[in-house]
Amino acid sequence: MKPYLTLLLLFISSSLLCQQILLEEERAQVIDEILNERFELLLPELMDQSDLDMWILISREYNEDPVLRTMLPATWLNARRRTILLFYRDKTKNTIEKLAVARYNVGNNISSAWDKEKEPDQWQRLIQLIEERNPNKIGLNYSKDHNIADGLDKTDYEEFLQNLPRKYASRIVSAEQLAVRWIETRTEREMVIYNQLVSITHQIIAEAFSEKVITPGITTTTEVEWWMRQKVTDLGLETWFHPTVDVQRTNDELEGHLYSFSGRPDQMVILPGDLLHCDFGITYLRLNTDCQELAYVLKPGEKEAPEFLKEGLKDGNRVQDYLTANMIRGRTGNQILKIALDQSKEAGLRPAIYTHPLGSYGHSAGTTIGMWDSQGGVMKDDGENYPLNPNTVYAIELNTTINVPEWNRDIRIMLEEAGFYGEEGFRYVNGRQTELLLIPRLTENLGN
Repeated sequence: MKPYLTLLLLFISSSLLCQQILLEEERAQVIDEILNERFELLLPELMDQSDLDMWILISREYNEDPVLRTMLPATWLNARRRTILLFYRDKTKNTIEKLAVARYNVGNNISSAWDKEKEPDQWQRLIQLIEERNPNKIGLNYSKDHNIADGLDKTDYEEFLQNLPRKYASRIVSAEQLAVRWIETRTEREMVIYNQLVSITHQIIAEAFSEKVITPGITTTTEVEWWMRQKVTDLGLETWFHPTVDVQRTNDELEGHLYSFSGRPDQMVILPGDLLHCDFGITYLRLNTDCQELAYVLKPGEKEAPEFLKEGLKDGNRVQDYLTANMIRGRTGNQILKIALDQSKEAGLRPAIYTHPLGSYGHSAGTTIGMWDSQGGVMKDDGENYPLNPNTVYAIELNTTINVPEWNRDIRIMLEEAGFYGEEGFRYVNGRQTELLLIPRLTENLGN
C-alpha cells in the first residue's frame, strides 16, 4: 500500500504544478495579447522618452536581432527571409505605425507594407516608406556596450546605407536607449505572469532539494542537475542555461568565484552535513527566471541546520537588504553597487554583488549592478551611465563570505532571487529564501 500511496502523492504534486502551465495554443494567445499591449501602449511612450520618431529593425532568417525576436508573433519561431520592421511615431497626431517591409503581415500587430509586384526591390520599398514620413531621426540597433541592442549585422547595415539617400544619412542614430527600454520594461500583466514563473522555479528547486530526489551517500550533484533539467522538459517548459548544483562541506577549502561558474567537480556524492547550492532558471511565456537557493543535508539525529549556517543565511539576506534599499530611480548600477557594498562592509559583512537585468532574456538588457569579477564597478554604459528605471526586473544575485570555526574554513552564502523595481520601489517577485531547505524534510510522526 505504501509504495502506491507514495506514487499517488508524487502524481498529485506533479499535477498541481502542471495546472499552472498552459498548453501551447493557450501560450500563443497570451504571448500575442501581451505583444499587442506592448505595441499599442508601451512602445509609443518609449519612443517619446527616447526622442526617436522612426525605428528600423532588420534581420535575416536564423540570424535574428535579439530585439526583433521579442516582437515576432507566437507562431513565428524565426524571421522570414529578410524581415524589416519600421515603427513610426507621430507625436502630434498621437499615432504609431507598425509596418513590415516583408511579403507577409507579421502577426496581427505589424502590417505588410511591401507589394513585390509593384516594387520588386525590398530596399527601395523601405526607402519609399522613409521618404513618405520624412523622420527627424532614424534609429538603428547598433551599440558598443549593450549587446542586446547591437543586433543589426554588418551586411544589412552596409546595404541599408548604400540604398539610403544621402540627405538621410545624418539622421541615423543608435537606437540603443529605445532597444534597452523595450527589452527591460515589463507591463502590469507581465508582472502577474512573472510571479507564476518564479513560483514554479521555487517549487522545482524545493523538490530537487528533497528526499524525493536526493538520497545522501548515493545521489550525486550531477544527477540532481540532470533531474532539474529533465523536470523542466517534462513540464513542457524550457531553460536558458544548464542547472548547476555544488557542495560546501567541512573538509574543503573555499574556492574562488570562478569555481561556482565553471570549475566545479561533477559527480560529487551528496553527504549528510553538506551545504548544497543550486543555480537554476526557466523560460516560459517569453520570460526568464534565475534563482539560487541553499539546502542543508541533515546528519542522523539532527532536526535542524547548524546555527552558524542559519546565521550565515541571515547575513546573505542582510546584503540583499542593503542592495535593494539603494535601488533608487535614476541611480546608475555602479552608484548602487558602491553604496550597497560600503554599507554591507561597514556592518561587518564580506559581500560581493553581481546583480543583472532579467526578463526577455536571462542576462538581459538594462542597469547592471556589479559583476563577480568587477566589484569596483562595470566600466561600460550599463554600469557607468544607464539609470535604474521603473517597471524593470532584476536577478538579485550576490553572496557574502562567512567564517565557520566549526568547519575551520570560510564558506560562501550565494543567493539569487527575482526582484521588481516599480513606481513604488522594490519588491521580490515571489519572495526570497529566508530559511534553509532541509534534506530530508522533518516528519513529525517518525520523531526525526
